[in-house]
Amino acid sequence: MAKFRSLARQVRDPGCDLALRRYSLRKCLERFAPYGHRATWDHLCARHGIGPEDREPDPARLVAALDELEEARAVWLAYEGEFAERRKREKHDGLRRPGSFDDWHRRTWGGNGVARCEDPAVHPSQSLAEVLRRLIAGLESGPGTACPVCAERGIVWQPDLSNEPWSGPVCRGCGIVVPQPVLTSEALARAKRERLKELASAA
Repeated sequence: MAKFRSLARQVRDPGCDLALRRYSLRKCLERFAPYGHRATWDHLCARHGIGPEDREPDPARLVAALDELEEARAVWLAYEGEFAERRKREKHDGLRRPGSFDDWHRRTWGGNGVARCEDPAVHPSQSLAEVLRRLIAGLESGPGTACPVCAERGIVWQPDLSNEPWSGPVCRGCGIVVPQPVLTSEALARAKRERLKELASAA
């Protein structure tokens, strides 16, 4: 299985035909896709003017999309390195049992779905790297009452997500499944009340 860097080289290689270069960019998303594969592809196409079904897109647009993806990946890998160092220190100090924060991080190791978007067509408008910086800042600052990416307080609990954790808070503003460790217990309770209100109004 080709690694991210090998695929990235193919995307940039002018000697490869455009269909292969596009295919290689799509394969990169199997290694790193912050919003999930489909939503990250939709995001990159929208930001860089690539037709989602265009088999021979402008190579400059492909490279620009790859540049954005690589910048975001560098942000996330740096964070994961710091996270691994912290866990090593905690284990050395006798704290061997991971908390709920670590459960969330285990599911997103490598950056896939770290800011998963349940609806592939609804995702943040900022660059991937900026979204990850905001998410990381939210993780490091402790629980809050709003989405760490767009500051929206309109968060609703969804009980039937398409990927693990299968249920969780979804931001109405930018569409991400908000990591539970960045929300206070009050914010999570409010999200569940919002879900109940939606069910009541639909009945």
